[in-house]
Amino acid sequence: MPSGRTAAPLPRSAAAGLRRRGLLAALPAALVGAALPAHAGGQLEEPLADSVRTALRAAVVSQGPPELVFASTEAKLSYLRWLAAMSDRLYRRKADAAVRREFLQTVWYESRRAGLDVSLVLGLIEVESAFRKFAISSVGARGYMQIMPFWVRVIGDGDAGKLFHMQTNLRFGCVILRHYLDRERGDAFMALGRYNGSRGKPPYPNAVFAAQRKWLYEPGDTSRI
Repeated sequence: MPSGRTAAPLPRSAAAGLRRRGLLAALPAALVGAALPAHAGGQLEEPLADSVRTALRAAVVSQGPPELVFASTEAKLSYLRWLAAMSDRLYRRKADAAVRREFLQTVWYESRRAGLDVSLVLGLIEVESAFRKFAISSVGARGYMQIMPFWVRVIGDGDAGKLFHMQTNLRFGCVILRHYLDRERGDAFMALGRYNGSRGKPPYPNAVFAAQRKWLYEPGDTSRI
């Protein structure tokens, strides 16, 4: 849960922002009917230093399905308790238990891989897409975390259609948010503004922080949202 505008100090990295690009590549025919509009903003495209592009490209390279590794039995049990609580909360958004489990496992994996608080990522997804896999914004941002298609050109393989693949979308979203947090020296308020293309303006970060509170977890908490 955020305690103001600034998150804990994060590792330094080279960084970049982006110039807005309202490009929407053609959707596969099978997805046209399923793609629902989203009302979130979009990241802005700016030039990336070669070192930053290389690091970000390496960070999004696919490594197959998420394989969870736990340091101890208690750590695994803690994860399973979190999973059960979050699955209950997500029920109204995703009724199928197997779908919820796969989604939450992937969010947990990608959040931790990027050094992010999973509750912040879930709050961002709620605001960006309302947990809709095929959501599309007015500026062409796609999927759960509303990734702009230019990202797959800059640090991916150029196939924007992959942004409707769950793990790919979550991988890009977490890597991009980590990048913006590094650029803003851990200031979550400013990093979220960059993610939305509204840096310095409070409505979007405040909406994500409010949504994040719904996804905070304490042992024994089984409340629904």
